[in-house]
Amino acid sequence: MTNIGAGGAAPSLIRASLSRTGKWAGGVAFIGGAASDILNPLAPFAAYIALVASVAAVIIAIAIVLRLVLAAKALPALIFATSAAAVAGGVYGLQQQTNAQNGVIASLVPAIAGLQQSMGIVSEKVAKIEQTVTQTQKTVEQVKQTTDTVAKKTDEIASAQQQQTQQTAQVQKTTEEVKKQAETLAAGQAQQQTQTEKLQATTQQIAASIDTIAKGFAALAAQGGAIAEPKRPDEFYHNARVYELSGDMLNARRSYLAFAGFDVDAIDPYTRFATLLRVQDGKAGAREVFGALSDKGKALSIKLVHIQQFDDAQRVDKLNAFIAANPDFAPAYFLLAQEFSEDRLGAQTLADKRNEATALTRFMAYEKDGGLLTYFVDQTQLADWLDRSRSRLAALGDVLDPARFVPSLTPMRSNQGWSMTISLPEPATAISWRMGDSGPFTDTGFLAMNDQTTGKPMANPSFEMPDSTVAGTIAIKYLDIRGRETGPFDIHFDPDTALQQGDKQILDQFWTSWIAFDAGGNHGLVYFTQMLSYRCAIKEAHYSLNGAALDKLLEIPPCDKKDPYAIPYDAKGYFKIADSVKSMSVQVTYTDDTKSPVREYKRQ
Repeated sequence: MTNIGAGGAAPSLIRASLSRTGKWAGGVAFIGGAASDILNPLAPFAAYIALVASVAAVIIAIAIVLRLVLAAKALPALIFATSAAAVAGGVYGLQQQTNAQNGVIASLVPAIAGLQQSMGIVSEKVAKIEQTVTQTQKTVEQVKQTTDTVAKKTDEIASAQQQQTQQTAQVQKTTEEVKKQAETLAAGQAQQQTQTEKLQATTQQIAASIDTIAKGFAALAAQGGAIAEPKRPDEFYHNARVYELSGDMLNARRSYLAFAGFDVDAIDPYTRFATLLRVQDGKAGAREVFGALSDKGKALSIKLVHIQQFDDAQRVDKLNAFIAANPDFAPAYFLLAQEFSEDRLGAQTLADKRNEATALTRFMAYEKDGGLLTYFVDQTQLADWLDRSRSRLAALGDVLDPARFVPSLTPMRSNQGWSMTISLPEPATAISWRMGDSGPFTDTGFLAMNDQTTGKPMANPSFEMPDSTVAGTIAIKYLDIRGRETGPFDIHFDPDTALQQGDKQILDQFWTSWIAFDAGGNHGLVYFTQMLSYRCAIKEAHYSLNGAALDKLLEIPPCDKKDPYAIPYDAKGYFKIADSVKSMSVQVTYTDDTKSPVREYKRQ
């Protein structure tokens, strides 16, 4: 390998290489530099060539120094790379110095600039091609979106068809279910009919069962004494009564509980057991025990007696609810009647009496055909309930008659107006009235005394109305001793009829004052002044003297309705009689066409 650094051999070798390579290497480098300048608008090729050539020159030089290649062979390449780097670097430097974006040559030679423009046409076409490609891409996207929309619509149509298919299937399914329900309903009705028949049979069996228990109880009661080892419900009930009457309340309680375990639907064992529990544990204890029994058993009698252990208003509400749910359970009506009885309440209102009578009447209605026997084991208890019911209904009388026990009005006319006296069928704590069918009621107020029945101020039983009052309806209502409102009761009022009836009542009541002989020392005169005062009730009055026929008329002026009791100044309320007259007979025909008895008056 040639030693490039030995003596004078290296310079001669370099000169030889330059003479052989320099000419074409410089020319090629110059051409490459010119081409890169012309192509500068496309890219900075001069910079690229300068960089690549410089790197190549450095690499070749290092290889020569390290003797990796023969210097004779590598020097031409080194010279070419160096020339190219120098020319391209120079061109790039001039471009940067002159800021020639289109190249140094193009700025000096217009023909070169035209060439660049020709090359720009290609770029413009390329831009148009790029624009076309871009539009094509957009069109493709739109086609894709349209395709997606069509696919979506297609899916929706398919989904709708599927949904319609499902709805059709659902309708078919619903139709089948309705058909099945109809069949089930028909089967249920048939089953209900069967259950009803079974229930009737069961009711008959229960009645027969209670009848058997009742007969067993009656037989045991006749024998007397407790059963040592009771097993049947009648035996436990018998023992409970024996222990209770002997004062052994603990064993009586155990026997009653054992009887309740059979869930027999008879009323009398449970009412007696409840009485024992109230004596021992109070009402709260009895309520607790029967509450537990009611939860365990199904017998309505237990549930009914459980209700009896509540207090007052709550008990009545529960009783009514029980009757509403079990309207044919006869013992409930007797127990409901006790809630309104005189024994329970002390003083009864008219409403209490009616409630008691209604419940007892309903209870007694079940006596027909032995309908009450199925509710009692001890028939003596049933007999006691029946006797008490009959006795109370007899005492209550016709309290249920809607035409009885209603308020009445007694009008009394004076020259100033009307005084109306109210008669009520029971004590009241307040009374009010109203003229006509609408409007507010007016309280009558109170008298200055207490009512002995209520212990409260006595309600005023009267009120006043003017003499100009015309015919109409007067409504009366009142509060009973328990504060419950009763009424209103509508009473027709006719002032003309009332005036006539009031005068007639006075004339009938005080008929001995119709005639007066020789009054005030006026001998030979007979007076009928009272008849004139109450003449509004008189149509005509016939009289006779000394027992003769009633063929004479008393002269009575017409009624003045505005001032009915004033005797007209020209009215003559007397007439003369002879000394021979010893008696006078009078008969009045009233305005209602009724006649009074013939009244006879003796002259003293």
